[in-house]
Order: sequence, then structure tokens, then C-alpha cells
Amino acid sequence: MTDIYALAALWLGLALAATMLSIWLRIATAMSEIVVGTVAQLAIGAAVGGAMLGTDQSWIKFLASTGAILLTFLAGAELDPAVLRSRWKETMTIGLIAFFAPFLGCAAAAYYLLHWSVDASWLCGIALSTTSVAVVYAVMLEFGLNRTTYGKTVLAACFINDLATVLALGLMFSPFTYRTLIFVGASVAAFVVLPWVTPRFFRRYGGRPSELEAKFLLLCLFALGALAAWADSEAVLPAYVMGMVLAGTVGKDHALVRRLRTLTFGLLTPFYFIRAGSFVSVPALVAAPLAFLLLLAAKMLTKFIGVYPLTRLFGSSRPDGLYTTMLMSTGLTFGSISALFGLTHGIVSDAQYSFLIAAVIGSAVVPTLIANAFFLPRHLIGSPDSADVAASAVAQVAKAAGERDR
Repeated sequence: MTDIYALAALWLGLALAATMLSIWLRIATAMSEIVVGTVAQLAIGAAVGGAMLGTDQSWIKFLASTGAILLTFLAGAELDPAVLRSRWKETMTIGLIAFFAPFLGCAAAAYYLLHWSVDASWLCGIALSTTSVAVVYAVMLEFGLNRTTYGKTVLAACFINDLATVLALGLMFSPFTYRTLIFVGASVAAFVVLPWVTPRFFRRYGGRPSELEAKFLLLCLFALGALAAWADSEAVLPAYVMGMVLAGTVGKDHALVRRLRTLTFGLLTPFYFIRAGSFVSVPALVAAPLAFLLLLAAKMLTKFIGVYPLTRLFGSSRPDGLYTTMLMSTGLTFGSISALFGLTHGIVSDAQYSFLIAAVIGSAVVPTLIANAFFLPRHLIGSPDSADVAASAVAQVAKAAGERDR
């Protein structure tokens, strides 16, 4: 156990350093954790060997994947069904264009400019078509934009974008077997039952120090995650949808959300983001930087061409439209998943994987830094929508009335 505790102390020390860096530089913590992971892997690898960081140890993989699952679930729980219904044209249009523009553009760049094979080029298009829900939600949460209609609209568009990415990967490369049908059927059944069972279960047994609510949600997330892995899918996809269907229950329980955030951001997501940063092969990038820069530029350019005009069409101001475009240009979870899928199935080579994963992680950092440095919508920070204020006031009145009745 000594080695495990020492390694855990090293990772949490890196997480603390990343947090301090984010405070000093006034950047999102997720970004600093990715950068710290890249630097730590390079420095430790040069000093005592890359295995010292222990990124391939099973318990670190588990904590990192659990962080991704919970972060994605919380992002889904932040989605407002009313916003989805009222702005479905905006979210659907931006989300789909944010997928198709880089999917086709990056595939063309890989095929015609880098001379990759057809399959490797299509895999490149899929990996770089994503928008990182984890990064966008972490940034939104840090600035309080997740409570605004603007933030909820962007998160909904992210979901549409990533759903299209997962479907493309599944239809073009993943095997479609009886396991896929079982996974889809069981997930749909769970998503129908959970909105009915969860609030009743919480009212009957919740509100105790034993944190029954958190245990119930983790049980459901891990069960759906196991089913997804068994079906050769990814656990973050059902986690996102589960968060969406429980937005009316979990999303409105602010005390429960705060407790889940403490667990997620205090312990789990540092492992996820630092581990993601450690995958960047700096020597490979130094040896052939143009391929990485070309892929990153292709993603950001195609996202800009596709998304920015639509934001203006739907009434966003120029700064808000550029901020949305930069956030929609991020990538991490599904992009790295797609790149790793291509490597393990022989679709891309080791070198192509290094370029892809570096471009994916670079897209998590560069657009976010640009967005927060130049286009941050400060007029929305600290000013939740009037609807949110009214809902909070109603909840407080109802709570006071309930206390008087008791």
C-alpha cells in the first residue's frame, strides 16, 4: 500500500499545483490540469522513467474514468428541459453543424494534405469533430455560466455534437452485434423508469447523513457503464443521457449537486484531466510538428466556419458568438476515445495516434484560453437568468412553508 499512497500523494500534489496555477493565471482548472499532466509526464519520464507517473495502473484508470462519468452526468443534469424545448432549432442546428463541418474538413485535410489512408482519414474526422462536454461544463461551472440560458444552450449543443460523433463512430467502425441491441434496449428502459423511480425513492429514503442519493446515482451510473463497456460502447454516453433525464430531480436539488461536485472536482476529475495531458507525446510533436498543427488548425477553422455564422444567425452578439464558437471547438473525451479506438483496431498507426491525441488535447486548451482571454461574456457572470432567480425564490418559499407546517 505504500506505493499506492505515495502515487496518490503525487497525483494530488500535481492537482494542487494545477489549481494554484489556474488561480495565478486566471484560467480554468481543467486547462491547467491538462498542461500539468503533459509537463509532469515529460519531466518525470526524463528523470526517472515514464512509468513513475503510473497512468496505466488500474486504480488510476478507474478514478479517471469515474471522474469523466460523473462530470458528464453533472453536465447532463444541468440541461434545462425548458431551454431544450424553446431553443431546439438553435441547439440542433449548431450541434449538427459543429459535427459535420470538422468531420468532413478534417478528414479531407488528413487524406489530401497528410496522405493518410481512407479509413484513417475518416477516423481523424470523427476524432476531431467532437466538442468536449467535460471541458465546456468545467469552464461554465467555474464562471457560473451554467446557470444561464446561454450556458444551458451551449451545453445542449455540445450534447447534440457528441451524440452525432458517437453515432458516426458506431456506424462506420464499431461492430453492431446483439450486445449493442441489448445495451440500447436496457438503456432506453432505464431512462424511462429512472425519472419516475428516482424522486419517489429520494423522498421516501433520502435526506440522511448516509448519502443514499449519491450511492443510488453511482449504482445506476456504474451499472450502465458496465453495460456500455460490455457492448463495446463508452460509459460517458449513458451517463450524459441519464443526467438529462434526471435534470428535473437531481438538477434542482442544489445541495445534492454541490456534494457531487465536491466529490467530482475535489478527487476524481484531476485524475481524468492530468491523465489526459500525460498522453501527449512531446518528442513525437517535436519531430513532426506540422502534422499536429495542421490537424489542430483544421479543427478550429472548420468549427469557426460552421458555427460562428449560425450563432450570429440566431441572434448572438459578436463576442458571445465567438465565445460559443471557441467552446464548441474544444475536444477531449470522445476525441481521445475515438483516437484510441483507431489505434487499438489498427485503423491508425502509433505516429498518427500521437498526432491525433495531441490535436485533441490541444483543442481542449487553445480554444478555451482564447475564449476566456478575449471573448468571455462578463455581462452574464454572476447574473443568473431571471427564470433561475424566480425558481430559487419559489423553492425557498416552499421550504419555509414546509418548515412552518412541521
